[in-house]
Amino acid sequence: MEVAVSTHKETSKPSLPRFEEAEPLGPQDAVFVQELVAVLERHGNLERFGLCLLHDHFPLAEGEILAETTDAETRTLHTRVEKVNRTKHSKPTQWRFLPGVDHSRRVEFADDPYEVVLVCDPYSGCPPQK
Repeated sequence: MEVAVSTHKETSKPSLPRFEEAEPLGPQDAVFVQELVAVLERHGNLERFGLCLLHDHFPLAEGEILAETTDAETRTLHTRVEKVNRTKHSKPTQWRFLPGVDHSRRVEFADDPYEVVLVCDPYSGCPPQK
């Protein structure tokens, strides 16, 4: 299965805060979270999607993607940078919505309203084979 990974030029998207500077969820986000939960529930996706704190540890060059694998024996998750055109990881697991893009369009149309942030290969230990 080949997944189209949207990559956008480093200069065309706003930069993310460093992890140390990224603001986690707090009491000020209560209404936002309640509304998000209601939308997920209404569409039957409450057990499928959640939230993640968008942040950078280091910049990615154009054509690079973060790829995750797991080691079930040691119960560890590993993330590394791979070239999009050479990765064997095929299942996106995290997405970033892009500002200025119509988010109501279906993803099958050109100019996806999101950028894939993290991919995983379900055939090589992510999630771990049982």
